Amino acid sequence: MASAQTNIDPSSNAVNAPNATSSLLISLGSLPQEAFDATLANLALAFPNDTVLVATPDAAPQLSSGSPLRLIPYTPTAVSATPWVLTAADYLNTYKLAQENKAATCLLLGAECQSLHPEAIRALAKSALTSDLSVAHYDLGPREGLVNSAILYPVTRALFGTRPRFPLAIDLGLSLRMAGRLAATAQRFTATSQDDSFLWPLAEAGSANFTIAEVEITPRTIPQPSTRDLNSLLALITGSFFSDIDAKASFWQRARGTQPAPSLPQTVTVSEPPDTAPMLEAFRLAYSNLHEIWSLVLPPNSLLGLKKLSVMQPENFRMPDNLWARIVYDFVLAYRLRTINRGHLLGALTPLYLAWVASHLTLISTGTAPEKHIQDLALAFEADKPYLVSRWRWPDRFNP
Repeated sequence: MASAQTNIDPSSNAVNAPNATSSLLISLGSLPQEAFDATLANLALAFPNDTVLVATPDAAPQLSSGSPLRLIPYTPTAVSATPWVLTAADYLNTYKLAQENKAATCLLLGAECQSLHPEAIRALAKSALTSDLSVAHYDLGPREGLVNSAILYPVTRALFGTRPRFPLAIDLGLSLRMAGRLAATAQRFTATSQDDSFLWPLAEAGSANFTIAEVEITPRTIPQPSTRDLNSLLALITGSFFSDIDAKASFWQRARGTQPAPSLPQTVTVSEPPDTAPMLEAFRLAYSNLHEIWSLVLPPNSLLGLKKLSVMQPENFRMPDNLWARIVYDFVLAYRLRTINRGHLLGALTPLYLAWVASHLTLISTGTAPEKHIQDLALAFEADKPYLVSRWRWPDRFNP
């Protein structure tokens, strides 16, 4: 998506139908020409009888007079460094365009949106009519989206009481007031030229007591970072996430009810044992080299658990859910307290994450349904939330 505050030329709005209005604005990022054409075709099929405003930073073609689409060009002032995810500037751009064109609801469609079926796009738009925030739910393979499964989803669910599976979804439906709230948050970043900063819509909606819905979006090609290595990628995502948790501490510390758990698959095909050797080697090497750093962050019981893991055979390697939940919570706390340099802290999380991935992949290769494990993990995070709240309020009770 676009990654900077827009310079909007009012005279160029709705180039195919001046003064056209619509209750729905769809915001796109820059797309290759073929992908852009395919997206416009899918949007026309999704809304054959409605006038829909489509905001695009790309050159707007002349559409036929019978097209339901009305293109609104806008000019980003910078090229995104993270085009695979929505950023602060995307939310700010969308809200400004919605206000100027008097749209009541908005859709933000991320990179590779040409892979979205018309029915899925229309379902997301329909949901946005009745919910402040509609979040896409993607059908990923058992070895995809594991940062989301290991950290983003269980922590968001435990702290903010929300159920959607993808807190960093790249396809969203927004009411105008939700778009306004996200834009206000985004402006704090764009005002200091942090246009590529991530926002966390579920946390924003949960803390504002806005309504939230989840919409199945399948199939969908998920965009991938182009050149970023795991260590820097994990640090980028978790750094933003932990910072947002810190900013919203006054909200999530209050008791929150939970919603019914989603239905789980009843059967699963046993897959070939994964090659976890590189992950386990990285973890064991880190256990020797990073133990001193980990001891500044983790309590003795967690360090003992890691010691046991460091000598496990690959076929038996299992990281208990409660150990992983405690590790993540202690890293969140250390990030808040600046126990060590934040860059070093987030780097020290990577080998622990790899150990969790190795454990997860080994477990599901034995026949455990991947989603069942993720839901069990989320329950462990929910159960351990009082620990995080207690440590947050009285950090001196633990002194390694």
